[in-house]
Amino acid sequence: MSGLRLVAERTGDGAGQPFLDTENGEELMHVQPGTAIVLGNRSPESPGTLYITTKKVVWLSDTDRRKGYAVDFLSVSLHAVSRDPEAYPDPCLYAQIDNGVEDDESEGSTDEGDQSSDISRITELRLLPSDPNQVDTLFQIFCECAELNPEPIEEEEEEHNWIFSADQLENQEAEEEESEWMISQNSTHSIGRSNGDHDLAHNVLQLQINDQRFEDAEEMDSDSKNGHH
Repeated sequence: MSGLRLVAERTGDGAGQPFLDTENGEELMHVQPGTAIVLGNRSPESPGTLYITTKKVVWLSDTDRRKGYAVDFLSVSLHAVSRDPEAYPDPCLYAQIDNGVEDDESEGSTDEGDQSSDISRITELRLLPSDPNQVDTLFQIFCECAELNPEPIEEEEEEHNWIFSADQLENQEAEEEESEWMISQNSTHSIGRSNGDHDLAHNVLQLQINDQRFEDAEEMDSDSKNGHH
């Protein structure tokens, strides 16, 4: 599933922890308590705990066990440290999210009061640790996890396979020779084809008519000579 999603289930007591897909090798990389999260242009959520795994980023509220968000690293298209007060008042880790929908359907710049919008439409988030010095640490961990989750390469090897075996080369040469033979055969019968050679066909027909007229004229001339004798 692409984009940001809600996390409704946890494991353990108290605030709990996110479930890990250990069967597919998912491991916990870092835990950052006291971290606030900002979705789009909404107000910051009350501080919770940030969990960074080898597969995804998970934020869980410390006060509401039913509130949590997660996004796979494959959906994080960009991440950067933000310390510009004009961009955001507090130092934070900024991330853009590829949610797989059109830009006009996304919620990258949502009004603060619009809390009912679909979470999956959000295209950016900010993580604000209580200790601003931890922003650089989060950035480095994001970089490491991004390297662990490269974008999948589309399987186009068959279409662009330029390596041929000896049998394939022989078959290709045979097909080319057959194609050349067919072109040669077709070119010898081009007069009978109605492929635009109308003038040529007309000239041949006119020649046949003229030949017939010549034969009639010769017969008339022969009869005329015989009559004079």
